[in-house]
This record gives sequence, structure tokens and C-alpha cells, in this order.
Amino acid sequence: MLHHLRPLIYAASCCLAWMCSGWALSQNLPTSDALPASSPLPASNPLAPSSQATVPAMAETPASLQPEEVLRVGKALEQQRRWQEAIQHYEKSLKLLPLNKQITERMQISRVHLDVTRRYADRSFIESVERSTPAQSIEVYQDVVSKLETYYVDSIDYYKLALYGTAFLEVALTEREFIQKHLSKTPAASIENFRRNVHRLVFGKKVGNANELKNLALLVASEAQEQIGLMPTATLFEFISGSVGLLDPYSSILTPGEYREIMSQIEGNLIGLGVELWAEGNELRIVDVFKGSPAAQAGLLPGHYILEVDGQTIVSIGAKRAADMLRGPENSSVKLVISSGGDQSVAIDVVRRRVEIPSVSSAEMRNGQIGYIRITNFQKTTVNEVSRALFDLSSQGMKSLVIDLRRNPGGLLESAVELADYFIVRGGIVSTRGRNTSENRNYTAHAAGTWDMPLVVLIDAESASASEIFAGAIRDHDRGYIVGQISYGKGSVQGVFPSERGIGGLRLTVSRFYSPSGTAISQRGITPHVMVPEEPDTTPTTLVALKPPVESVPSQGSPGSTETGANLTAQRPVLQPASEPAAAGKPDRVLEKGLEIAGQIAAGRAR
Repeated sequence: MLHHLRPLIYAASCCLAWMCSGWALSQNLPTSDALPASSPLPASNPLAPSSQATVPAMAETPASLQPEEVLRVGKALEQQRRWQEAIQHYEKSLKLLPLNKQITERMQISRVHLDVTRRYADRSFIESVERSTPAQSIEVYQDVVSKLETYYVDSIDYYKLALYGTAFLEVALTEREFIQKHLSKTPAASIENFRRNVHRLVFGKKVGNANELKNLALLVASEAQEQIGLMPTATLFEFISGSVGLLDPYSSILTPGEYREIMSQIEGNLIGLGVELWAEGNELRIVDVFKGSPAAQAGLLPGHYILEVDGQTIVSIGAKRAADMLRGPENSSVKLVISSGGDQSVAIDVVRRRVEIPSVSSAEMRNGQIGYIRITNFQKTTVNEVSRALFDLSSQGMKSLVIDLRRNPGGLLESAVELADYFIVRGGIVSTRGRNTSENRNYTAHAAGTWDMPLVVLIDAESASASEIFAGAIRDHDRGYIVGQISYGKGSVQGVFPSERGIGGLRLTVSRFYSPSGTAISQRGITPHVMVPEEPDTTPTTLVALKPPVESVPSQGSPGSTETGANLTAQRPVLQPASEPAAAGKPDRVLEKGLEIAGQIAAGRAR
């Protein structure tokens, strides 16, 4: 059974990132490529991966950006199965070309493909499918639909849910991971014939309630078993995923592994290596290494590439499967082969341990009198972390404060509210409104414990959800200056529902939130008081097919070790820092402007 875990009201944008233990605050959703006209998604031919295709460059200004360009670049990314990049490309384009139907459809297609591939790269999901009986699977489906009926922010359409289920199944039948797992002995022609016609089992049917929806799912599962030998549980799990995954970009089922990861991130700790990863295609790159983690003590650095996990190359198993293999019990060991992007590699044994993940990545004095705090996400520990930082900076003579929320995707709604309460004396902070009246809430400030420090908040296009709650409250109360770029514009709140069987849980949009002035954030974002244009990227925009670094080049080196169980293997070079990205070293104009304003405020107060 699914349960509503009320404290875990989640306000975060979603993007694929792996916190080596696995899935982080992220994931974007997905839909198929070769769908019939009656499907909720557009028809086209299945995309075969192509390692030779080149992604063309694209203009990025509204005056020159054309839908044809967007679609050409996006389809090239799709051809290479770079679903996450395709989604980000379409999302960015839709900000310049809003409501473009073709771009929206391609984004949906990419989202479903990503959803299928991320689930079938997750061992915990595969094990759930294997363990579940058809009867158990249909019970999970009914539980999910029941939660939609009770908590989803909008009224549900049972017929659309049926179409979404067939859409996910159609996509799954084009994905090699799904086919290898369930249909390795079924002729490709039979699979394709069934895929092209499965929508006919649903199209035009009367589906007016949950029972009729259940019966239709069972019918499709029965036909799939009879025609192509697909076990019913595999079909039903696609209906389970589809019932949620096409409702909006932020709702989805959670595999058991993903549910554990979300809980870990909310709590601010996890069992793993302590790295954040970018997993796409055959590339598994380290994005960040947490201070004091096993990975940090082993010498891993941002920009390094993981080439092998426990003797299996990324090329042979794929980046997402490799990222999943980094999960494991506490004190267990994993063997990695790492490259800094050159022609050398190093083998390392790293022991998985509990890693504390701070949400305050930086707290320091700038220019002698300005406090600077960078918050990477909102979790249970955020308010205490910021509180400690504020007292520490105050003891150093802080006269004004800059809070940096750039690239902060959000997190716990309550943490954002509590932090805003630190700086707002009275009045509303945020209000939420849902179809279920229990989601209608007004969060207000309290005078006790309020800091009256002059405040500047930095935001950008990646500041989302809980970040926008904080920034919106500061702006509406004229409590500080907002500096940077218009924020992401995610104005919805997700509830996390754990499950006792079948799936790890459910992340479901339960309400929309509004700033103190009553402004909806969705699609609009927060507009800064002081706009600082994003620095143009001067690096080449033409992307080629992903090519992993050289995998194993013999070389001489000195063995080394650490006290944490992360041992460097003999006859391998010591890891070197990865090459800095081209954008590194550029002046941070947003931060410069924020510090300038904070300094002026502090000087004015001193006078």
C-alpha cells in the first residue's frame, strides 16, 4: 500500500543526477517515438542510436531561433539516446518559443524514453518486477490510481491514464534494455507489429472509473502475453509508470533505490562514495565530490571520468547501469577505474560509507564586511546549517549578507519557509493550493529570531521551486535585493508517498504555490530587482557523439593509500585534476553585482 508521508512535501525541480549511491534530487520524465495518431504522443519512426551523428550548433537568441533549428538539434540528440540533454534542450527552447506544439511533443517523447531507461538501469526496479505477481502488480496500480484520485492537484481523466499506459508500453517496446530483459527470444517483427497496434486495444474504449481502467490494463497485459510472450507484470508496471509519468514533468513513480536516495538527500546523508555524477549514454562523469567523503579521501575530483565499475566498462553496460552499481551496503567495497580525461587511468578500491551532505557549500566573509552563504538545496539540515553560518559570520563583523541560490533546484518546502522566516518579521511567506483541501495552507512569518541584516539574494535560471519560495518572499516583502536572472519557474509542490510493495514510492504533484502577493510562479519565475545577463558561452556549441576517455592505458606510477579503505592500486598513476572547463576563470558578474549592492547597503547603514 502507498502511504502519504506528510512531512515530506517536496519543492524541487528534477534533473538527472546520481549521488553515487545513485539517484539524487533529480530526474526528468519521458514518451515514445513511434506512436500512432491516436496515442497521446505524436507518431514517428523509432529512433535507432547512432554513434556517428553530430549535434548541430543552434542560435540561442529569440530573434534568430527557429523551431526547425530546435527540432533538428533535438532529434540529433535523440538519435544518440541522449535523452537528458534532449529534454534540457527542448526546455530551454520552450522558454524562447513558448507553447510550440512540436517542441513540446518531442520533449514528452524524450521524457518517456528517459523514464523507461532510468528504471531499467535500476536493479531495485528490475527486482521488483521479477518478484511481483500479476495480482500484486494490479494492486499497486490501483493504489497509485487511488492516490491520484485523492491527492493529485488536478482532476484525473481515466481514459487519458489508459492512453498514457499504452504510450509507456509502446516506448518500452523500442528500448533495448526492456527488450533484452523481457523479450530477448521474441522476433523483432512480432514486437514491432504488436507495438504499432497496441493502442487499438484502448482507443475509443469507455473508461470512466478506476475499475474500468484496471480491466483495460489487464486486457492489454493479457494480449501482450499472448502475442509476444511479455509477462503481465512488465506490462502492468508500464501502466503504473505511465499513469503518473505523463501527468506533469515532476510526478513519477520512484523505484526502491530512488526512494532511498530521495530520503537520503532530504535527511542530508547517504551511504555511498560521496560523489555527484552525470550519467548519460556511455559517459559517467564526476560533477562534485563531497568534503570528507570516501571519494574525496581517495583523490577523486570533479571532472574525472569513471571508466569501469567492478571490472565492467561503462561502454559495455552503460552509464546509468554503472551508476546504479555504485550503490551498496555500508562498508562494502567497489573497484573503479578513473580517468581525468587524458590517456591515463587509475584503478581505485573505495569503501562505501555514510556521507554527510551539507546544503551550505560555502559560508565566508567577502570584502571585509559582507557575509556570503551559498545554499545548494533545501533539506532537513539547511536551517541549522545557515543558522550556524550566520552566527559565525556575525562574529566576524558581518554588516550585510549575500545568499547565493544559483543552481539550487529546491528541496523541502518547510525548510525554505523556515529560512525565509529568519529574515521576515511578519506576513505571508507562501501559500499552497491543491484539489485536496488538506493541501491548502498559508505559511506565515514570526517576529521571534528574525535577522535584520541587509540582504541580497542571487538567483539564476536554475534556481527553482523552494529557492523561488524563498526569493519570492524576500522580494514581495521588500526585505532584500534579488540579483541575477529570472528563475526557473516551477510553482508546484510534490508529496512523497512510500509504498510497501512493488515500487519504492510515488512522487506526486499535490499543490501549486503562490508568493505573498498571490503571484503564481509556474512558467514565470522570480524576476530580479537587478538583472545581470547570463554570460554567453564562448565554447563551441556543436556537440559530437559521446566518446569515453581511453579506458586502460598501462603506465607507471606509485601506489598509495588512505586510512579510509580507499587504496590506489600499484602500477597506476596518481589521479590528476581534470582539465578546467572553458567557462572557468570567467568573472562572476552576478556575484560581483551582489557584493557591490551589499557593500553599498552596509556603507549606507554605517553612515
